[in-house]
Amino acid sequence: MEAVDAVPVHLNGKVAIEDFDLTVVEAENGDKQNGREIVLGRNVHTTCLEVTEPEANDESTGDKEAYMASVLARYRKNLMERTKHHLGYPYNLDFDYGALGQLQHFSINNLGDPFIESNYGVHSRQFEVGVLDWFARLWEIEKSEYWGYITNCGTEGNLHGILVGREVFPDGILYASRESHYSVFKAARMYRMGCVKVDCLVSGEIDCADFKVKLLANKDKPAIINVNIGTTVKGAVDDLDLVIQTLEESGFSQDRFYIHCDGALFGLMMPFVKRAPKVTFKKPIGSVSVSGHKFVGCPMPCGVQITRMEHINVLSSNVEYLASRDATIMGSRNGHAPIFLWYTLNRKGYKGFQKEVQKCLRNAYYLKDRLRDAGISAMLNELSSTVVFERPIDEDFVRRWQLACQGNIAHVVVMPSVTIEKLDDFVNELVEKRSTWYQDEKVRPPCIAADIGSQNCSCDLHK
Repeated sequence: MEAVDAVPVHLNGKVAIEDFDLTVVEAENGDKQNGREIVLGRNVHTTCLEVTEPEANDESTGDKEAYMASVLARYRKNLMERTKHHLGYPYNLDFDYGALGQLQHFSINNLGDPFIESNYGVHSRQFEVGVLDWFARLWEIEKSEYWGYITNCGTEGNLHGILVGREVFPDGILYASRESHYSVFKAARMYRMGCVKVDCLVSGEIDCADFKVKLLANKDKPAIINVNIGTTVKGAVDDLDLVIQTLEESGFSQDRFYIHCDGALFGLMMPFVKRAPKVTFKKPIGSVSVSGHKFVGCPMPCGVQITRMEHINVLSSNVEYLASRDATIMGSRNGHAPIFLWYTLNRKGYKGFQKEVQKCLRNAYYLKDRLRDAGISAMLNELSSTVVFERPIDEDFVRRWQLACQGNIAHVVVMPSVTIEKLDDFVNELVEKRSTWYQDEKVRPPCIAADIGSQNCSCDLHK
């Protein structure tokens, strides 16, 4: 099944938005994107570990314990090998939380509102609110003016931010660039929202000229906008100031739009990049979300969602069962995640993160230059550590280095755990493999100028 865009319908020269009809599906083998067959991973049922009942004499023989220990040992060895060749996904794998092992014996659950204790006493709200206050300072909003919580992942942050926007403007239309994370369109489908996809520049940044056209076609409806602080594939940063300017030029006053900033990865990196535009609540934005397991580094998925206190009352309700309030999506929330985040924020601080951001950007430029010097098409956006290049034609190579691919391009996300040595190993192996892939003159590297710009393409036509 092909994904169907939420296409505006033209009626007498005006664009009307139908009930949301965007179909976002997991592709099946044989589906195609941009003319290329989508290759899915193997069916895990072929390698799953069966759960079996203990034998009657297991306690005396210890056979079951020995079996499980051997399975875990093999799994740990596999994790070490896969971590060694991890490049395509934005996870910082360089962390050590050994000091927190003592807390793994407790079922820590921050169910309900982070700021109001519930009757369940095994929680970590004191850590959670400390982390939220740190992010509130980062994004320049006073303690008395914000509300937020530690989410279970970046997607939950997007789901919550867009939900707040929908509650503020029940008849609002969601605008998101085509390069937005798939969770944004998932939110539109879940909430049955009208949704308009906005075109992008070659960099992956939202095209505000197209945005203006689509705003003007729907001036009678409030606007809910997803702004990307680093797109999923190209790491492009939408120009927040230009988005706000476009809204104002199109006749949308601040009481007729809501902006959610999806900062999954770069929302935490940009504040430490010199001359980078600021993401701040001093601008008319409604919410910001980031992932905690990406740049910070955490052994479990988690995230941070911050919104304005004035918006949250429409979602919040008292829950007698908890003796608390709840405006979260999931209700029960991992109480260990805030402790992991608190621990890292205290250890590294602003200066530590600034050093790691500079290291990532420096190493990303190194990778881009090495690829270009080897005659491989490559692009790196100015505020990004995501290096985009031609997709390797060998899927075994893609799986070995765990590359994220889309159409004719792939990318490497340079994180604090990615060293120059790992990048050298990757490039050297890629160059060696390409010499065999393209030894036949009839098979040539693809032209990806449409994806990364002709100035970055090293195909036969553009080199």
